[in-house]
Amino acid sequence: MVGVFVAMPKRVVTHVLIGQKDGLVNRNLIVVVSLLLLSACASVPELRGKTESDGSLGVLTPMPDGLPNTEIDPAVMYMLLVAEIAGQREQYDIALEGYLEVAKLVNDAQVAERAAKIALYVRDAEKAGQAAELWLKQDESNETARKIALLAALKTERVDAALTHAEVLLGKDEEGFQNTVLELAQALGADVNIAVVYEMLSGLAASHSENASLPYMQALFALRLDSDVLALQSIERALAIRPGWDKALLLKAQLLLQAGDLQEADALLSLLDERNPDDLGVKKLLAQVTLKRADYGRAQKLYQQMLADNDQDDQARFALALVNLQLGQIDDAQAQLTVLSRQPQWRDRAYFYLAQIALQDEDHERALSFFDRVQGDQDLAFTARIAAASLLIKNAQWSSAWSRIEAVQAVETAHRVRLVLLKAEFHEAQKQYQQAFEQLTEGLVALPGQLELLYARALVAERMGSLAQVEQDLTQLLAQEPDNASALNALGYSLVVHSERYDEAAQLLEKALALRPDEAVILDSYGWLQFKLGRLEQALTYLEKAYAMLQETEIAAHLAEVKWRLGQKDSARMLLHPLLKAHPDDDYLQDVLERLPGLRP
Repeated sequence: MVGVFVAMPKRVVTHVLIGQKDGLVNRNLIVVVSLLLLSACASVPELRGKTESDGSLGVLTPMPDGLPNTEIDPAVMYMLLVAEIAGQREQYDIALEGYLEVAKLVNDAQVAERAAKIALYVRDAEKAGQAAELWLKQDESNETARKIALLAALKTERVDAALTHAEVLLGKDEEGFQNTVLELAQALGADVNIAVVYEMLSGLAASHSENASLPYMQALFALRLDSDVLALQSIERALAIRPGWDKALLLKAQLLLQAGDLQEADALLSLLDERNPDDLGVKKLLAQVTLKRADYGRAQKLYQQMLADNDQDDQARFALALVNLQLGQIDDAQAQLTVLSRQPQWRDRAYFYLAQIALQDEDHERALSFFDRVQGDQDLAFTARIAAASLLIKNAQWSSAWSRIEAVQAVETAHRVRLVLLKAEFHEAQKQYQQAFEQLTEGLVALPGQLELLYARALVAERMGSLAQVEQDLTQLLAQEPDNASALNALGYSLVVHSERYDEAAQLLEKALALRPDEAVILDSYGWLQFKLGRLEQALTYLEKAYAMLQETEIAAHLAEVKWRLGQKDSARMLLHPLLKAHPDDDYLQDVLERLPGLRP
């Protein structure tokens, strides 16, 4: 083939093309092409090349290898010329039609290649498939043509055709086939139907039962189908064919981690870590598993090892800081976070957790200073502003707290909800329950259907003694989330405290307890129900368990009253008196003293 287009008199075009047998060229295309060529004649010098004295057109660089070195039908030459001009003018739909029509007429692989690549560029999978098939007729061993044909078949969801092309590619390069499929899927992106790829792989796996990479790939695509069960089944088949395959074992460990089978995931990752001690990915995944298993000491050793191997691994440093916090090793955590605070990409997270450390140390000024330094990460900065305002509310610094609240900017719905809750918290902390109720009501008008606001309003209504409002809000919430344990508990407890509808309360609280058997506030509510029913021993059991888990004044007041009623008066006083010194104005403690004056110090 030579890289020139031969110019020809325009008068030969029409009679050559129209009326030829076998549908040489699409008639609609002729009209478009003719108009294009006529408009192009005056601007031929714009093309890369020059017109020679013999009338031929210079080399057109977009056509890499030129045209067939044969006597070409003038109609074909015309179509090629127009297609090339259209391509240079970025009229790719016309260029594609031209090259594809020519590819159907001439036995030339390069023309078909040209059509296939333009079709890919304009994302026309149907025409890409047609062009690739024509290409393969001329050059059946061409791997690029085969890949384009496979890609087009997957895009147009022709499983049988995809399977045919995949079989050829697999036969040529079994080792590289996995990368081929993954690359094609990536090229297709959101355009690919993952189920079609999975079905193709299933067909291949059925006829290549000895090939472990096929079920391995099935597992990868099953994950993209959100089918963890199918993925695990596929990876088990891969391991049955190739036992001990590290890559498959690692994927299995990831699947087990997602499924919550931490013990088995730990065992597999420990084996892989032993085999591949320098594999950072395995070590980090193993560290995640140990964290989920609350094995903080082991996680700490893993992250320390990662840092010893690479002291620039800031991700490992941050994880180690959080583990140290969990282990109560505050100085070590603070040292790691201080290092991270010097890195721009970690600075915000480091400052946020340094603020948490300051809070633990009761150094509120320092905590506020760190919260205020969180600037770059939008979500974290918002959380820091909320935390700072909450801290000021806790310290009864009402003016400063409200100034900060008013300065908070909230655009996203989740942020707006949190801001409404913060405003309600501000009023509730001052026992301004009506104002808190109004804030939440306004929030529900602006953000209808937000269950967090509905739940918060019900709790405020309970403090106001409005059982009807509590029932209305929590019933609405439970209609949407019938297994919401917090809502079940809140409604059940309200019925215990503000009515004698104990049977209804029992149903609600027993369901909440079944959902969360170890939650202190639910144990407290159920214990208080037993007290109201006169079952003091049962009440004592539940309330003691609740208080052991959460030392709140409300639970303490309930427990002290039950102890008093059971005759354990000294024990009741020992429980309540230290709390009265620490919280002399607490509503719950004062309430029980009003009912049981003998409990007073």
